[in-house]
Parts: sequence; structure tokens; C-alpha cells
Amino acid sequence: MKEKPKPRKFSSTFLAMIKSNIHLLIGVFGFGMVFSVMALFIFQENSRKFLVDSSLSPSCDFFSGKWVYDNENYPLYRGHQCSFLFEGVDCEKYGRKNLNYQHWRWQPNDCDLPRLNVTKMLEKLRNKRVVYVGDSLNRNQWYSMACLIESSIPKTPKHLHFNGSLVTYKIIDYNVSIDFYWEPMLLESNCDDPTYHRVSERIIKADGIEKHAKNWEDADVLVFNSYIWWRQLKLKVLRGSFESANSTYEDVEMLQAYEMALKTWSHWLNNHVNHTNTIVFFVSPSPTHNKAEEWGKPKGQKCFYETEPISEEGYWGKDSDPKMMRLVEEAIDRLSSRGFKAQMLNITQLSEYRKDGHPSNYRKFWDSLTQEQLTTPNYHTDCTHWCLPGVPDVWNQLLYAYLIQIL
Repeated sequence: MKEKPKPRKFSSTFLAMIKSNIHLLIGVFGFGMVFSVMALFIFQENSRKFLVDSSLSPSCDFFSGKWVYDNENYPLYRGHQCSFLFEGVDCEKYGRKNLNYQHWRWQPNDCDLPRLNVTKMLEKLRNKRVVYVGDSLNRNQWYSMACLIESSIPKTPKHLHFNGSLVTYKIIDYNVSIDFYWEPMLLESNCDDPTYHRVSERIIKADGIEKHAKNWEDADVLVFNSYIWWRQLKLKVLRGSFESANSTYEDVEMLQAYEMALKTWSHWLNNHVNHTNTIVFFVSPSPTHNKAEEWGKPKGQKCFYETEPISEEGYWGKDSDPKMMRLVEEAIDRLSSRGFKAQMLNITQLSEYRKDGHPSNYRKFWDSLTQEQLTTPNYHTDCTHWCLPGVPDVWNQLLYAYLIQIL
């Protein structure tokens, strides 16, 4: 079983003590030993950088911890309190009887994750626009945020509007807009239709970001994701336009194409978005649980029978690509170096444990299924998206923890 290394942690107080007494330590122990101690601290700090970016980091590492069963305080809302909850993730409505997946609380190792206070958040966001930009997993998180808001302030006037790739959710009294924009591959692609986007061969347009970016470049808070649509060996990169007969296509290795898209994305932000006022988040990959043999179950099963999280500390599924995460981190670092408030929201490890949190077959089906398919759960089991209420609510708690610190 593949595991990520878990570096030893040292307190900032202890590190400060070492630095402040460096001359004394050299006198007592000699330069060599002190140099080794300092090198160890530097290594440790650099190792943790993959877990927590330094741009907006609070005093605690929210991303390292464990799931704690808490049926007194969770879930934060119920599905019936959200009038527009997407039927693909409304698992209770579609027959899921075991609701334990709703009662797990994420507990960081060294602190408590702030409970999301909707009115406090909306006051911080008054007269601002938040846009979730990405694929159906980012939309999953957007639905979570919208449901958290609606269930907390049900009588406050709101307006929901669907317009192609853009969904606008306006909280009138606060003049706050919480929007979602469908953009699964960061750049213009042949997957851009928010409804009809199933294609056998994915194509991205080199440098093609302006068509999308004009819909979100004025936002005060941007929450991006882009991962699951890239998971193939190669993609086609278009040089030219989709409409032109003279355009050329090039087969490009996935990681190379992903890096190109991230560079185009970060350059656009640098040149067109206000560095001082705009806050940028990039959500790390949301893991899938399609291979039960990875957590010790029979080969061929998926997440259908799962009712509890994985208990193995540091569990890491094979579908989560650390190389892609590092490319995102490099892009975030570039933005930070240019004065942006930028942060990778590292939800991958905490979500890896939650094999129990997917819709499985407790959802609406838009395709007609045969009786054989209906009685073969693994055929149509969704182990990619997440039931609501559920795991994405914690992603939004993490987002909230950063927002209340920096707004």
C-alpha cells in the first residue's frame, strides 16, 4: 500500500528557541552538531510545504488529522433544508438508510477546525463575489456551500439563476454572490458544455483561457479545481480555434499538458486580476474509491458496501497523483511571489479516508438502466462525487477558516 511520508513536526516555539540561542549552542556542542540540527529543521519545514502552502497558512495545519464520529453536532444541515440540492448527491432522498457518513467531523491533530458560521462569513463577504470555477466536483463543493447558507438563514431573501456554464446564487441582504462556473480543464476545451460533455477524446486549446476568464475575472474570491478530467495518458492540444479548418492538433503527455494549462492560468491571473484584492484558492484532487482491493476488500468491488472511513493513517489511493499536486503547488507559489493571496486547499488526504462518503447507487439516474444493471451495483456505482451533507462540507469549513483570517 502506497503511503505518503509523514514528516516529524516541531513547534514554532522550539524552533525560535534554537535560532535565538544559536551562538550558545555552537559554543557548547560545536558548529557541526548545530548545523545538523538546523538542517533537520529546514528539511522538516520543506517537507511540510507539500501539505500546507505558506502563502496564507494559519498557525495550525488544518489538513493533518483524523475523522471523529460526532452525531451530536453533525451534519451541519439536512438535505431537506436545501431546496435545490442536486439529485446526483442527495443520497438520503434516494434511499440510503445508513446515514453515519453524515456524522463524521474532521479533527486536525493540533487544533480545532472552526465551525462554519454563515452570518459571520457573509458579513466578511458583504458586497463581494465568490466564484467556484471547475468541474462537477467543484460544483459538488459549491452545492455544499449553497446548502450551508440556505439552511442557516432560510428566511433571508436569495436568488438562484442558471445561465449556461454560470450559476449565480445571490444573498440579497448582504449583496453577496456565491457562483459556480463550469470550466473542467482550466482552458477552453471540447468538454465546455455544462450538460453535454461526454467525449471520447479530450482536446484543450493552447492558451485558450479568455473565453472562460471573462466570466470570473472580477471575482473577489476564486476557488478553482481541475483534476479528474486530466486522468488519461495523453491529450490533444489545439493550435488555432475549434471552428477553423486550418487548426493543428498535437498529442501531448498529460503532465506536460497540465503544466501548460496551469502556467497559462497563472499568467492570466497575474496580468488581468487585482493582486491586492483577489483571493485565490486551488482545491487539490478529490480522491476516488473505485478499487476496493486498495483498502483490503475483494478485487472488483467499489464503494457500494462501504459505511465507515478507512482507519489506516496516511492511506493514499493510486488514483491520486502527487505529481499533479506538486504542479498546482508550483503555480500557487508563482502567484504568491507576485503578491497574490493564494493557497492550495489540500483536501486530498482527509478525503482519501472517506470511502463511505460517495453516492454509490443512492442517486438519480439520467440514463435508462436494464434490470441486470440495476441489480449489479458496481456497474453504475458513483465513487467519485460525494453525498451531501458530507465530505465537501468540511472542504468549505477549511475554506471558511482561511477566509475569516484574511478578509
